[in-house]
Formats: sequence, structure tokens, C-alpha cells
Amino acid sequence: MRLIVWGCCGKMGRVTAETAQEAGHTVVCGIDLSPSPMPFPVFARAEEVTETADVVIDFSSPALLAERLCFCADKKIPIVLSATGFSAADETLIGKTAEHLPILRAGNLSLGVNLLCLLVKTAARVLGGAFDAEIVERHHGQKKDAPSGTALMLFESVKEGLMEEREMVCGRAGYGQRKSGEIGVHSVRGGTIVGEHEVMFAGGDEVITLSHAAGSRKIFASGALRAAEWLLGRPNGLYGMDDLLGAAVSL
Repeated sequence: MRLIVWGCCGKMGRVTAETAQEAGHTVVCGIDLSPSPMPFPVFARAEEVTETADVVIDFSSPALLAERLCFCADKKIPIVLSATGFSAADETLIGKTAEHLPILRAGNLSLGVNLLCLLVKTAARVLGGAFDAEIVERHHGQKKDAPSGTALMLFESVKEGLMEEREMVCGRAGYGQRKSGEIGVHSVRGGTIVGEHEVMFAGGDEVITLSHAAGSRKIFASGALRAAEWLLGRPNGLYGMDDLLGAAVSL
């Protein structure tokens, strides 16, 4: 594949570019608001790009989303969107752009994390409202968004499994009992933690815990490349990792 890596000078962008080249793919260029030397051309803005590519992999921030989507729509290049922290307006723009472009949108591109989401959905469906669900996520101290995109994915997985709405409570403070219709989501920040996520189902006299820990950022890069390969040749539309994994299954 010929790739453009957006956000190529950030931590995930660098790992993705390195992993792509190790796998035999070509990074034709990168785009980053703060360009730095890389083994390929790096541009600060999309209008400077003259290279052609098969897929764009985006590991940038929610800022300037419209620029990324317009670039891909104009060039007819599918995009793997892996940034987190999008607003409701951003999500609407992504959905509208997907009418004219193949987009794979994922809060986390790790295959293990997406399997965890399936397991959480299944557990919630089996256990039902008799068990209280709580989510804990841990990341390095430089992460800007909280809860993490993956924690939000897990929250949605619990709701989908229960097939009913739940209230998200981000951390707890003060006095009062836990309400049965809520799911606590707790964010921990510190050190160099790549990413750890845990979903606890607590019932009468028993607790079930499902978790995932990332050992390095390479798992997200590998997932991004697998998503990019899968997206090639797909019809216009908005896809997720569930589609890649064929996860509609009996779960």
C-alpha cells in the first residue's frame, strides 16, 4: 500500500510509519502541524501535498478534522480515523462525508481491545441488570482526553449488551449510594502507561473482570495497517472494527 500518515510526527504517527515500512508498505508522505525530519516528505498543511496514496491513516487530534475529510474526499482516498475526542458536530461531519468516501472510524485500533468490546457486550447481555458495571482506564500523563476513546467504546458495549440506556458517571465524589442505572467510568493518568482498560461486573457475592493491557503502541499501528488494507476497495460508508473482524456474529 501507498500511505499518507496524518499526525506523522506524533508518538503514534511515528510508530505507524515505522511499522508500515517494516511490513513493506510505502509512506509517500506525512502531514503534521509541527513538521520534523522523517524518512519521507512531511507537510504542515494538506494543500501542500502532491503525492498520491491508496489510504490515509490519521493519528492526529480532533482539530482540523474538516481539512482531513475534505482532502480525502477531493482525492477520493479512503481514511482510517483513529483520533479520539471528537465532538457531536465532528461525528455528524464524519457521517456525512462517509456518504461519499470509505471511512473506518475506531476509538481504538487494537484487535485485542475490539475483541474485549465484544466480550463485554456478551457479558452484559448474559448478566443483565443484576450486575453493576464499572470501567477503569489508565494512560500516560500526557494524554489529553478523558475518558479515553476506548473507555467510551466499552461504555457503549455495555449499553448494547444490556439493550437499554445507562448514565455515565465519570468518577465519584461526595456522599450517596450508587444508582443502579449508572456506569462509573474512572480515568487514571500517570507515568508512561500505554493503555490499560478494565470492565468490572459486580453482582451478589461474585465479581467478573474483563481487561486488556497494551504493552507498546505497535499494537495500534498494526491494527491501523490491517484496517487500511481492509478498507481498500470498500464501497462508500462508515465502518468500524466490528466490520473488519466480521463481528456481527452470534455474539
